[in-house]
Amino acid sequence: MKQTILVVEDDQMIRRLIAIYLNKAGFDVVEAADGQAAKEVFLTYHPCLIVLDLMLPKVSGEDLCKWVRDQERNEVSIIMLSAKTKTTDKINGLKIGADDYLTKPFDPDELVAHVEAVLRRTGQYCQKITYNGLCIKPRKGEVLLFDRQLDLTKHEFNLLYYFMEHPNIVLSREDLIHQLYPYADKIVLDRTIDAHIKKLRRKIEVDPTTPKRIQTVRGMGYKFVDE
Repeated sequence: MKQTILVVEDDQMIRRLIAIYLNKAGFDVVEAADGQAAKEVFLTYHPCLIVLDLMLPKVSGEDLCKWVRDQERNEVSIIMLSAKTKTTDKINGLKIGADDYLTKPFDPDELVAHVEAVLRRTGQYCQKITYNGLCIKPRKGEVLLFDRQLDLTKHEFNLLYYFMEHPNIVLSREDLIHQLYPYADKIVLDRTIDAHIKKLRRKIEVDPTTPKRIQTVRGMGYKFVDE
């Protein structure tokens, strides 16, 4: 699973340049052109790192940085990228929550090197799988739906984790039984799996009667769709 980087920059040419270089380095990249849009993208993709311009429309880079730290204090890294070159600006950026600070103009290769260096230090906090606002954190045992933490049972959590590790692949009931109950009797537990999935859908689907994330594949099993 690739690590996701959010690039927040109002200059489209600079934003696309950064995205191209980060893509080449093996990262998934999502983009936002202003601070308000960045909040929505953040809650949808739960990135591991943000490349953040300070002078943004709608919501400033400083305010966005503080907001991110209130959401996930230790689980996302921030590299500020700004035309503000004074030492006081850099100190302020680091004080309000940035992990690194680069000034414009910048070398895209140097930016990628800084991203990789920051993630070497902080990447252990970013153990998560995210699809369209649904985020699972295996090491912490947490599941978020956008900005809301879900209350899942142990079996629901393990079931969702297995689904999200195998997106767009049909998993039979036998596969799922083996994951949840490796020593149990299949005949007894077919309906148990169905019951777990029904309860899980109520918690992660917008409309459990027409599920979009966990879909039934008739005669074969279930599939987690990562749209």
